[in-house]
Amino acid sequence: MGNVNPKVTPIREVWVESMSSPESQKLSIVPLHPSVFGAFPRVDLIQENHKWQTLYKHIDWKWLPTRNELPGTTRKPWPQKGTGRARAKGVRAPQWKNGGWVVGPRGPRTYFYILPFPKRVKGLISMLSAKLAQDDLKVVDTLDSIPTDNSEYMEELCSARGWGPSVLFVDTSDLFPRNISLATHPIQHINLMPVYGLNVFSMLKHETLVLTLDAVQEIETKLLFQLRRTDLWDVMSKIKSSKTLRM
Repeated sequence: MGNVNPKVTPIREVWVESMSSPESQKLSIVPLHPSVFGAFPRVDLIQENHKWQTLYKHIDWKWLPTRNELPGTTRKPWPQKGTGRARAKGVRAPQWKNGGWVVGPRGPRTYFYILPFPKRVKGLISMLSAKLAQDDLKVVDTLDSIPTDNSEYMEELCSARGWGPSVLFVDTSDLFPRNISLATHPIQHINLMPVYGLNVFSMLKHETLVLTLDAVQEIETKLLFQLRRTDLWDVMSKIKSSKTLRM
């Protein structure tokens, strides 16, 4: 746990369960670092991460033509003089019905932007802490202990333990065991994800978050490193300088 004073910041603990049977089997208790799993949830940062993940892949395809891009003739609707009406250059002007647009949308337009790195880290920590505080974070020893690849077994297990209705299983590798891969494949509300893909949007989308012991250790190691690193300013300066050179 590093330099953690349990009197000031109590260490969080959670049961380690086995998935060898639908009934809950408690194996041991694992301590969780309070800086990762016991922080105060920043709802504002969670909302910023959710907005960022929703918008960075969104493209607005709205496009309206100007007067020069409209099809049709450019002739005058009536002569310049002699009719008693106001002068008009053409029927494609913006003041005419079905005319061109002056300040209309000119898609495609991307909404991509880069959320500051510290906000992404604290958003993950806030979601993990909120999941643990709500008793929606579960820890299992391994995902290899599932005895069958039947999807009914997985649904019975989640129902018996009160997981869900949507469940997200997280492990260190993106190559998951055969049984759990086949058992969760036909179930749309149960998904598998490696540690490097864990994000705020997915944790908000799923009611229960199930981590393996190896995943807990890797998440703690990576997030604690990001919280304590001192070279972040140098890294960001290099990124900004490289962008300036490319421009």
